[in-house]
Amino acid sequence: MSARDAAEPLRIELLVRESWPLRGLFTISRGARTHAQVLCLALARGGFVGRAECTPYRHYGESFDSVEAQIRGAVEALGARGGRAELQRILSAGAARNAVDCALWDLECKARAMRFWTLAGRPRPRPAVTVETIVIDSPDAMRAAARVARARPVLKVKLDARDVLPRVAAVRDGAPDSVLVVDANEAWSLAQLASVAAPLRELGVAMIEQPLPAAADAVLAGFHSPVPLCADESCHTRADLDRVAARYAMVNVKLDKTGGLTEALALVDAARARGLRVMVGCMLGTSLAMAPATLLASDADFVDLDGPLWLASDRAHGLAIEDSKVGLPEPALFG
Repeated sequence: MSARDAAEPLRIELLVRESWPLRGLFTISRGARTHAQVLCLALARGGFVGRAECTPYRHYGESFDSVEAQIRGAVEALGARGGRAELQRILSAGAARNAVDCALWDLECKARAMRFWTLAGRPRPRPAVTVETIVIDSPDAMRAAARVARARPVLKVKLDARDVLPRVAAVRDGAPDSVLVVDANEAWSLAQLASVAAPLRELGVAMIEQPLPAAADAVLAGFHSPVPLCADESCHTRADLDRVAARYAMVNVKLDKTGGLTEALALVDAARARGLRVMVGCMLGTSLAMAPATLLASDADFVDLDGPLWLASDRAHGLAIEDSKVGLPEPALFG
């Protein structure tokens, strides 16, 4: 990139809302979805274009309007010289910073003809085994879904507060050899967690994700769970680790929570330094949203990047996911 090109202001080439139909109803404790609603961003500078995708999440106080406004403001503030380091000071963690941060990663990779793991100073990632999700339904329907997915190494079972043990027992019956993790999405109380944790261990559950509401999880500091607990809604960035480390054994790192790959890399390193295990997760989205997270996946304890598997069709140059193994993105997709 020439000095003249480098001085060109960053500009938004594309900022568009997209709706991607799902192959089935995706039901969790907070409701059901038939489409993945995402925001696609393309940033241009110096003759190069970087792309990214984010998911504004109402549960975190975000809307498409608010995220778009944040993106436009951040790009204007970055101007001709600003990059990822400046972005961390301009925007707080969330979907908007994720989109701009990952687009800047892609843009720099294109400008320097360099893959994203090399730019990050990390080894080339290995293919990683992703969970495949069994969504909330009747025990019989969840058993049937588990039978279809019984060859998959790891299944993630979505739950609410009802029929926890019958549903998990049905999934175990349908997939007797798969590792199971369960995700309550903040739907339980401490009393319910205490009542189901040991039976879940007997059913071979390896991890329980976010059992209590994030705002009410302080009680976990004194709770000794027979199944390791993972913080999702309770952990967004490194700033949360002092609180989280006393309550959970694992953190779920999602780019839309961390505000991009830059903070996600730092969060993983900081969590490991504290002895916490790491899960790499995602919102519902296309392969473009998953692609940056593949840098984190090969060394994670659990990987949840099955978003593209839920789509009726993915975008061009989508990630190859074969036998539950997530491959690396092509440069035409990201990095």
